[in-house]
Amino acid sequence: MRDGARAAGLMIGILADAMLGDPRRGHPVAAFGTLAAALERRLYRDSRAAGVVYTTVLVGGTVAAGLLAGRIGGPVTRTAVTAASTWAVLGGTSLVGEGSALAAALDAGDTAAARTRVTHLCARDPELLDADGMARAGVESLAENTSDAVVGPLVWGAVAGVPGLLGYRAVNTLDAMVGYRSARYERFGWAAARLDDLANLVPSRITALLTVALAPVVGGSPWDALRAWRRDAAGHPSPNAGPVEATAAGALGLRLGGPTTYPYGTENRPTLGDGHPPRRADLARAARLSRLVAAAAGVLAVGAAHAAARSRAGR
Repeated sequence: MRDGARAAGLMIGILADAMLGDPRRGHPVAAFGTLAAALERRLYRDSRAAGVVYTTVLVGGTVAAGLLAGRIGGPVTRTAVTAASTWAVLGGTSLVGEGSALAAALDAGDTAAARTRVTHLCARDPELLDADGMARAGVESLAENTSDAVVGPLVWGAVAGVPGLLGYRAVNTLDAMVGYRSARYERFGWAAARLDDLANLVPSRITALLTVALAPVVGGSPWDALRAWRRDAAGHPSPNAGPVEATAAGALGLRLGGPTTYPYGTENRPTLGDGHPPRRADLARAARLSRLVAAAAGVLAVGAAHAAARSRAGR
C-alpha cells in the first residue's frame, strides 16, 4: 500500500483493541473456529495428509479472502479494512484483562472463579492446580500469548497487510484447535502445528527482545532475561514459547516450568529462570510486562509499515 493505508489501519486497529478489547458479539475468530470445527468433522482422518488438506483449505481460503479485502476501494476504504482486521485479530487487551481477573480471584481466595479464569488463558486442567499452580499457568500464558495474540499479528500485518493479519490468526487458531500431541491430533494436527511454528519464528524472537529491553520497567534485569533465554529456552518443547517464557522468567525474577498437565497428558517442562516460583502477586507484574511489550510492538509495527510505504512511494 503505497499510500500509507496499512500503517494508518494498523494504528487505528491497535487503538481500538486498547480502548474496546475484543468485539463483544460475532467475533470473526470465533466464527472461523466454528467453520474449522465443521470442516474437521468432514475431513478428519488419522493421517498427516488429511491434516495438510484441512490446514491448506482453511489458511489458504483466509489469505485469499484477505487479499481480496485488502484491495477494495481507495485509501480510506483500505485503511478501514486494515483497521477492522487488526482489531479483530489482536487480543492484547483481553489477554491482560484475563490475567488481571485471575489475579483478583486468587487474591480473594475464590478458587472456583480462578479455575474458570485459567481456562480462558490456557488448556491446562484447572482441577489439578492449586493457587500457586494457577499463578504459574497465568504467568506462562501471559508470556506466550503476548507473542501469539499481539506481536505475531502485528509483525505479519506490518509485512503483509490484511492477508498477513488474517492468515496469521487462522494459523494460530488452528494450532490451538488441533495442534496438540494427543492421540487424535498427533498426525492430523501436524501441519497446523508446524505452520504455526514457522509463522511465529520471527515474532517470538521479537517478543523476547522486547522483553529483555523492558525488563527494568518491571523491576527486572535485562541481563537476567538474556541469560535465561540463552541458557534455558532451547530445552522448552516449543521452539517459540521457549524464548518468550524464558525471557519473561528472567525479566520478572521467576522460575517457570515443571510438570504441566493437559487433557491429553502431562508434560514435564524444563526450568526457565533462577527466581522463585510464581505467586499471586507476580501476575500483576506479568500483566504489566505483557502490556508494555504489546505497546512497543505496536509502535514498531506502525513505524515499519509507514517506513515501507514511504520507501515504495519514493521509487
